Amino acid sequence: MNTEPEEIQYAEPLTVEQAISHLKGEDQSLRFYAAWWFGKFKVVTPEIVTLLIAALSDEDDRTPEGGYPLRRNAARALGKLGDRAAVEALIGALDCSDYYVREGAAQSLEMLGDERAIGPLVSLLDHGLMADSFELIAEQPDASEPYDSVLEALGTLKAIEAQAKVEAFLKHPTPRIQYAAARAMYQLTGETQYGDRLILALTGPDLQLRRAALMDVGAIGYLPAAETIAMTLAENSVKLISMKGLLEFQVRNNPEGARSAGAVRVMDLMDGML
Repeated sequence: MNTEPEEIQYAEPLTVEQAISHLKGEDQSLRFYAAWWFGKFKVVTPEIVTLLIAALSDEDDRTPEGGYPLRRNAARALGKLGDRAAVEALIGALDCSDYYVREGAAQSLEMLGDERAIGPLVSLLDHGLMADSFELIAEQPDASEPYDSVLEALGTLKAIEAQAKVEAFLKHPTPRIQYAAARAMYQLTGETQYGDRLILALTGPDLQLRRAALMDVGAIGYLPAAETIAMTLAENSVKLISMKGLLEFQVRNNPEGARSAGAVRVMDLMDGML
């Protein structure tokens, strides 16, 4: 589940040169903005990647509570830029004391799709499991780790070796984490029972959770969810994003592409929402 903050407002448009200068500078607000800007506009050069990697160990931009705002934006941006030179630094960021840096690093490692991240991501899951067991720690705090982002990354990375640990999180007390586990289990096994769990979540009473489930079924391209997505009590804009995920999966995985029966089915439903 993407938890990126709302779009940052800035008085004047930046050039690439200005953004680089800001990131190198001492004004923490400008450095924070520049890191966000590179990710937002997907501006990538070797120098920019190097600067963002360096920002992952920044100690200057720190909140009174101990958070690292610049590191958070750098972690998120590096995934969007798509350069695997950042993988090792992002793996290192999984050990940061800031929850949101760990979350951003997990999300970016998912985007980069490098199998080197699997072991370190599994280590974060271990924090919620009993030692030498595939059972959740009793009364585990819901916010101890960004488990939803870690589970989503392991699903995308096809981390079959982590399947038993991922499955344990289907019993987590937080619904969003249950959904992330179901999403990952579907990616790891292809079993419809996990996609069907997400369809059921689309009919739940909580709007925020319905939105989360919409993103999850879209991310796995689960075609049986199409009609339920169309009827889900949520904004059409969110439902269309979910449908777009289904459509892309159908186009990508069928020889007929956009003319396949599944793609036509999804496009007809999308037309009805416009």
